[in-house]
Amino acid sequence: MASNLARRMIRRPLATLFLLRSNGHVRHFSHHILLGGSIYAKPMRETTTFLPRASSYLLWSRSFASESGDLVDAVVPFMGESITDGTLATFLKKPGDWVEVDEPIAQVETDKVTIDVASPEAGIIQKFIATEGDTVTPGTKVAVISKSAPADTHVAPSDEKVGKETTSPAKKEKIDKQMPKVEAPIKEKPKTPSPPPSKASPSEPQLPPKERERRVPMPRLRKRVATRLKDSQNTFAMLTTFNEVDMTNLMKLRSDYKDAFVEKHGVKLGLMSGFVKAAVSGLQNQPIINAVIDGDDIIYRDYVDVSIAVGTPKGLVVPVIRNADGMNFAEIEKEINTLAKKANNGTISIDEMAGGTFTISNGGVYGSLLSTPIINPPQSAILGMHSIVSRPMVVGGNIVPRPMMYVALTYDHRLIDGREAVFFLRRIKDVVEDPRRLLLDL
Repeated sequence: MASNLARRMIRRPLATLFLLRSNGHVRHFSHHILLGGSIYAKPMRETTTFLPRASSYLLWSRSFASESGDLVDAVVPFMGESITDGTLATFLKKPGDWVEVDEPIAQVETDKVTIDVASPEAGIIQKFIATEGDTVTPGTKVAVISKSAPADTHVAPSDEKVGKETTSPAKKEKIDKQMPKVEAPIKEKPKTPSPPPSKASPSEPQLPPKERERRVPMPRLRKRVATRLKDSQNTFAMLTTFNEVDMTNLMKLRSDYKDAFVEKHGVKLGLMSGFVKAAVSGLQNQPIINAVIDGDDIIYRDYVDVSIAVGTPKGLVVPVIRNADGMNFAEIEKEINTLAKKANNGTISIDEMAGGTFTISNGGVYGSLLSTPIINPPQSAILGMHSIVSRPMVVGGNIVPRPMMYVALTYDHRLIDGREAVFFLRRIKDVVEDPRRLLLDL
């Protein structure tokens, strides 16, 4: 009787362990009756400490705890109201890497921006569920994160027996030496005369071999840009008018006050703020440039949101300076610097690129001398800036060198007549060549 009672008491902790594996509610707090009649009330991980280290029960309990409580999913975040899906572009980590909370593990490319998929918990990446190139939506599982350290691996008894029965490398090599090697007789192939080199006819083009070409999928941002630009060409009746601007006075203004400007405002005084202020003045003088066609109606916008085209390694993005008509030079320069940094770092948001009533594109930073920019829908016009080149100009009857810039205005001729377009570009020229007009409202 005593021996039977002892055997039942020994089996009871193991039976309790199996109960824990089948009941997730009991896993966090359980009572285990041990020898001597004491009650063992501990979490499941501590419960298994009384088992032998190589016990299969211990291995099962660790695996079950990891699967039920330590695994979390990294999912695609909300990408914006106008974005429904994206492409999983690249993984920033590998399975087995340790990640911190909110550390990016993958990047998703959308039509407008690149969004990071962050780890919700600190832990080790157990596996990736999605693959690069997959189309994903908000909430799609991308990876599985284990919050606990990797568990110690234990070899099951059956695995140990298999390992012992496997043939050692030395023994296998000895067996291979004892077996005679039979060499197949070598048959000489009859030599066939090589065909003479084919002479291509002079009319056939010599195409490069396919081995020297690479085919890669087009990024979603590039697809979106291509679609919008082609839609712009198909929708608008685009026409471009040109003028040239003497940059002498604006450059002198920047040179005279650049140090004091940086000391007071903490940002450099550039040329872009001068053109933004000139564009605001021109849009206020010619409101039709700031308007847009909507079906059979014309929408006049009594505010000025200027879009600034920024070229990034991943493509063209157009962040927006909100309420530019109420900003001074310093506020415009600060906003431009902030948006440009976000665009180049890939951290710019959808809201910072939405809207806009007029666009300025500065191809001069790349050395462009002259171009015809394409309208950014749903706007009606775009101003193109270009490089500053010293050219001989006639000033007061004398030929003198002047820093000159060509400017271009592309506009929707369905809405804007040539008269308004020329007057607008003329206003840009007058304000840039004499910034004092802004102070006197002339």
